[in-house]
Amino acid sequence: MSVLTQEREQVVSAAIREISHIATLPEVTVKVVELVENPKSTAQDLHKIISTDPALCSRILKVVNSSFYGLPGQISNINRAIVMLGLNAVKNIAIAASMAKLFRGGELTPTFSARDLWTHSNVVAAAAKLVANGAKLGLADEAFLAGLIHDIGIMVQMQFDRNKLADTINSAGLDGDGVPATDLQALELQAFGATHEDFGAGLCEKWKFPKSFAFVCGFHHNPLNAAPDQRTLPAVIYVADHIAAETKQGFRGDLMQTTMDPGVLDFLKLSAEKLAEIRQTVMANAKDYANTLQQ
Repeated sequence: MSVLTQEREQVVSAAIREISHIATLPEVTVKVVELVENPKSTAQDLHKIISTDPALCSRILKVVNSSFYGLPGQISNINRAIVMLGLNAVKNIAIAASMAKLFRGGELTPTFSARDLWTHSNVVAAAAKLVANGAKLGLADEAFLAGLIHDIGIMVQMQFDRNKLADTINSAGLDGDGVPATDLQALELQAFGATHEDFGAGLCEKWKFPKSFAFVCGFHHNPLNAAPDQRTLPAVIYVADHIAAETKQGFRGDLMQTTMDPGVLDFLKLSAEKLAEIRQTVMANAKDYANTLQQ
């Protein structure tokens, strides 16, 4: 079953065809994704790919040595990072670090820029890892990457029609804290014929990312509407997104309020005590998280 209705899917496909510069991943990222899909791949294979891009190596090491991981001592090379974190974690950091290049561009409106969106995404990624661990899902690395890409659909809109997105964000009436007065998705649907969730899911399919990431992009605002076997990761991002919005780090214009659906918390079996603990950690470290993958 497609994550998009047929009508919205046509709108999304047409937009992605128009923006080949964002719909094409950096070459090194494509190689990393292909490696991820090959069960025969090894840590040495990953190291060979990453080492061809010194800037990418540098960004990965910045993440590994950030407060986000809290590892003892500084890690100065990729081999050591792979040993400390494992192949799965490093591959997702590599993909995420490459994606930082896509969130470029100056201020679109007084209340939105691509950098604002990337800042928010960094905090969501960190919060998502904590939520996944708190719920004992064994999905921490996937949650980190999912948090970074959950709002990529807004970048599709920005690249496809900057003026239309600017008008949409202005119509949302964001206040001084970035809280919208009008539901952004309703405005997106009116302006573009699809929401940023739709555009994000479509881009993940274009990139041939695992299906779970398309569901994250497509259902992070309403995870319980996703297919039953695909709700977990969107639910994690839903919680992380709401917590991140409370930090006032970056863009939060697609959330009118931060009160969470109890049904999502029940689905994740996340207790009030554990949620409060995660929220406290995120609030205390939000500024550090916001800068984890900044260029």
